[in-house]
Amino acid sequence: MPFSRICIVASDAPAAQEAAEKLEKLYGNCAPQDADVIVPLGGDGFMLETLHRHIDLNIPVYGMHRGSVGFLMNNYDAEGLINRLDSSEAVTMHPLKMATSTLDGEQHTALAINEVSLLRESRQAAKIRIKIDGITRMDELICDGILVSTPAGSTAYNLSAHGSIIPLGSKLLALTPISAFRPRRWRGALLPSSGVVSFEILEADKRPVSAVADYTEIRDVREVTVSEDESTSLKLLFDPEHNLEERIVREQFLP
Repeated sequence: MPFSRICIVASDAPAAQEAAEKLEKLYGNCAPQDADVIVPLGGDGFMLETLHRHIDLNIPVYGMHRGSVGFLMNNYDAEGLINRLDSSEAVTMHPLKMATSTLDGEQHTALAINEVSLLRESRQAAKIRIKIDGITRMDELICDGILVSTPAGSTAYNLSAHGSIIPLGSKLLALTPISAFRPRRWRGALLPSSGVVSFEILEADKRPVSAVADYTEIRDVREVTVSEDESTSLKLLFDPEHNLEERIVREQFLP
């Protein structure tokens, strides 16, 4: 598709602001709803913010690295942007939908592009029952927390928690414990992306747990359900020599 109308957005980082000013002089800037493509300038955190902010527009996003971590970003270069956009490769992803019920009976939903994580709120370990498609697979996990990761998010928090890196297109989700105490040797599981993961917080009054979908936090949850939201699509654009699939494979061989 032609990319004549570009929306440039930038994080507050000085490098990102400087890049935005330069790109606007070269290519102009239009509102997101009028754009053919959105070009965020920053790091992975700003990329996630941009995807969440414009998730309903269904517009391709081509990020350029002007922040700290840039796994989801392309290299920055002010020159030749239109040609890079025209030759870019698209990756379509579906976010996770988190549905929660809190101790006071409130219901909340949120979308996660990287992961949904459950985290203990107090000094005491959490106790969590895990169900997959309604079947109890673990009656009690004692841990600091647990997370469900998309392939795109598998190299983020999931990797830090020693979870598996998932190649794009594999139709899998990573279920990864965070500092599991019992069962101590359990390292998590790979699940089909069509599966519905349910968590029941045991002793929730005594051992409070929060649920986080990327950066949306719901505290004092009693039950959490996570499933892939196939009704929502995100299209990320990457330079052919730096596509996301190659990055995910390469990450697994880094020392």
